[in-house]
Amino acid sequence: MAFPFPFPLLFLLFLSIPFSESKLSVDYYTKTCPDFNSIMRETVTTKQINSPTTAAGTLRLFFHDCMVDGCDASVLISTNPFNQAERDADINLSLPGDAFDLVVRAKTALELSCPGIVSCADILAQATRDLITMVGGPFYKVRLGRKDGFESKAVRVNGQVPQTNMSVNQLIKVFAAKGFSAQEMVALTGAHTIGFSHCKEFSHRIYNYSKTSPSDPEMYPKYAEALRKTCSNYLKDPGMSAFNDIMTPSKFDNMYYQNLQRGLGLLATDHALSKHPRTKPFVDLYASNQTKFFEDFSHAMEKLSVFGIKTGRKGEVRHKCDAFNTLKA
Repeated sequence: MAFPFPFPLLFLLFLSIPFSESKLSVDYYTKTCPDFNSIMRETVTTKQINSPTTAAGTLRLFFHDCMVDGCDASVLISTNPFNQAERDADINLSLPGDAFDLVVRAKTALELSCPGIVSCADILAQATRDLITMVGGPFYKVRLGRKDGFESKAVRVNGQVPQTNMSVNQLIKVFAAKGFSAQEMVALTGAHTIGFSHCKEFSHRIYNYSKTSPSDPEMYPKYAEALRKTCSNYLKDPGMSAFNDIMTPSKFDNMYYQNLQRGLGLLATDHALSKHPRTKPFVDLYASNQTKFFEDFSHAMEKLSVFGIKTGRKGEVRHKCDAFNTLKA
């Protein structure tokens, strides 16, 4: 039998695919839960229509889950008397309730149709993709078969997830530790084209910035003025927020990058991407070419969605997404 590649090369190519990833497939539930896709679509559509911020919230929840020890639904676990879980880490306290609610609704519906089959990790991964496409973003394949993780600890979160006070070099280092390039980081940050940020995350840019300027001079002046009005009471009301993309806040497009070029970036880290020599070329590329952004975002999301996944006995299919099947200390 003739092989298109020398046999040793074929063997090396096979070895280059992580074994856990090789267990995943887009049709993983075709036989065991044939209604998986239709249940997910119906649940996602209903939730997004009733709560339009669900798409951005779910995308953020998925990202925070994957960045801490992989896409294993560990961020969904609730704290108990024996363990402070990931969702109670400081940076995760603002994760939106609509995203958690969506996963609960989907899990409930799936348990009625095919009990004990679909993992919470797969629900979150599939819901994220479906919501992105629903608000105008690209379609990408979601390979399924993840198991839910056995561990969720708040102390593991610090330093794993990007923070708004980080420099671009620090951000690049955080992503590089997960195997992502600077360009993939910029593509993934395009998720800020939807959703919002709390005023406390950017207040230093619009209030008492310096002795000579009340706001960051790099920010478009009228934009800064409008944000000061929007956030005027944020110290008393920490829930006050502003859209990440002021132009098309509910549409997944490349406007986020165009905003950065105009001084309309909300977060300091967003603005810094448009100035740093290692990231500016990609900001400019995606600002001028939405097709390229969608293509690169899709590839980066596919890569993110299989990062650190658990399969086989390294995980479980939880009965409830907020609790391990067996109590963990």
